[in-house]
Amino acid sequence: MNGPDSDAGLQTLLADIDAARSHGLAAIAAASSIEDLAHTESGLFGRKSALGQIKQGFGSLPVEMRATAGRALNEAQQELRTAHAAAADDLAAAARRTQLQREWLDLTETPPGPRRGHLHLVTQTTERLEDVFVGMGFTVSEGPQAETDWYNFEALNLPAAHPARSMWDTLYLDLGERTELGDGEGGEASNVVLRTHTSPVQIRVMEVQPPPIYTICPGRVFRRDTADASHMPVFHQLEGLVVDRGISFADLAGTLEEFTSAYFGRSISSRLRPSYFPFTEPSAEFDINCVICEGAGCQTCQRTGWIELGGCGMVHPNVLTNCGIDFEEWTGFAFGFGIDRLALMRHGIDDLRDMYTNDIRFLNQF
Repeated sequence: MNGPDSDAGLQTLLADIDAARSHGLAAIAAASSIEDLAHTESGLFGRKSALGQIKQGFGSLPVEMRATAGRALNEAQQELRTAHAAAADDLAAAARRTQLQREWLDLTETPPGPRRGHLHLVTQTTERLEDVFVGMGFTVSEGPQAETDWYNFEALNLPAAHPARSMWDTLYLDLGERTELGDGEGGEASNVVLRTHTSPVQIRVMEVQPPPIYTICPGRVFRRDTADASHMPVFHQLEGLVVDRGISFADLAGTLEEFTSAYFGRSISSRLRPSYFPFTEPSAEFDINCVICEGAGCQTCQRTGWIELGGCGMVHPNVLTNCGIDFEEWTGFAFGFGIDRLALMRHGIDDLRDMYTNDIRFLNQF
């Protein structure tokens, strides 16, 4: 039965439990390492700990005191275990940070002299062009440099017997086995080529992304060209693609004019001349004012005031059909030009080969 003596005894027991809990929390807080914390475990959770001895004395308690005292004991033990686990995590993290700081090595490569390395001129030009087109709402797409004949030619309205294939001096790869470059046709190893343009990336984009599409495709391309002042067997192109409802030739002209002004400055403008490409119809050559004389006429532009920059046109219906796009609902335009050539024009470089001889005196200028 309850009485003054049992109530006083219960309060004393609860005070002992609270004192043991407070002492345990203080011991946990005082531990400064994992080892110190480990030494506190027996004093906190062992049978000879303060709470353990209180628990052993529960057998002599009156029945009416056991529920209240047991609940208080369990709460104190749980609080100590939670605090102990949190302290263990904190001390382990601190030990790990100390170890990492002690073992840290500075592997930064610093070249001798006051100058440090920087991006190659072609990379600088590529990033500058990407910034211009991203600012106009385009995305940037990439694709493999080794392509099947389907992606490099046939999907672009250039079947095997098409005479326009002679416009590209193609490098074919002899892989000796089948290759996994895509699900398109023409996947035999004998029909794998080093891409001659970045147009295959446009095909891959149209295959997986439904219109509207606004993207550019920069990258390295390969042709069987003899290296000279204006040609290299390995060079870089940037091609753009737009597919949407109601796209017209006027949209193409406006896009190229906006790009010209943004990249070369407002003093330079563009024009389009009729041309032919098998993957666009109608097609055009993309010219800009000579960046040297700004259209006045000089030796660089052969006194015409204009410099050819690249090709463009409205995407041929056959190309859209090959990519599963309904040309009666969607129209688009495409354009492309050489990144290396733009770098030459922007910086007044006479010989394309200078950018690839790795002459540090040349590279340090940009």
